[in-house]
Amino acid sequence: MEGIVHQTMDVNGIKLHVAEKGEGPTVLLLHGFPELWYSWRHQILGLAGKGYRAVAPDLRGYGDSDNPSVVAAYSIFHLVGDLVALIDALGQDKVFVVGHDWGALVAWSLCMFRPDRVKALVNLSVAFNPRNPAKKPVDYFKSIYGDDYYICKFQKPGVAEAEFGQYDIKSVHKKLLSSRDPRPFFIREGRGLGSPNDEIALPSWLSEEDINYFSSKYEKTGFAKPINYYRNLDL
Repeated sequence: MEGIVHQTMDVNGIKLHVAEKGEGPTVLLLHGFPELWYSWRHQILGLAGKGYRAVAPDLRGYGDSDNPSVVAAYSIFHLVGDLVALIDALGQDKVFVVGHDWGALVAWSLCMFRPDRVKALVNLSVAFNPRNPAKKPVDYFKSIYGDDYYICKFQKPGVAEAEFGQYDIKSVHKKLLSSRDPRPFFIREGRGLGSPNDEIALPSWLSEEDINYFSSKYEKTGFAKPINYYRNLDL
């Protein structure tokens, strides 16, 4: 895609797939759920055109990066460790960081654990939320939103995977990526993901080609490993 270079890098004991373009100060772009490096395809081109080196990995468990099978392998220490090792592998002391959704949460933690590696931070969707020592995160979500809240439903291995498994991958991505509801589609009014026969009109910024790319990667890996991020919240 217009000169975007792809490579696999050995970091923190795993292999990360990385897409990048440009020369200059490095901007690290961290995607969310259920996404990929591909979410930043337009920003990669824009940043490269402005004199930056734009770098967008598939985070651990996503896309063409390694996806360890153990739930505990997706702790925030593993996720931040991947980024620190990636910054080293890129030959950088410090980078600009941009995060969205889960990528934003990981970026906040990167700044807290290793502020020496970050020049500046831009985050989308997830505001900084310091941990409450009196209540675990999942208990907090249950107390506010109830047991059917998606983060609570994600905690038990196999439950969310079974719900996702009722639908074809393209249908799931269309529903999740095009919904205007800020909550994930699958928790709205207790309907799950809705009917497999729902007609889904894509917004102007999301094409069938885009859906096909996301789906082609998730058809190989599934949703289980990305959902493991949520299963480490209390840890």
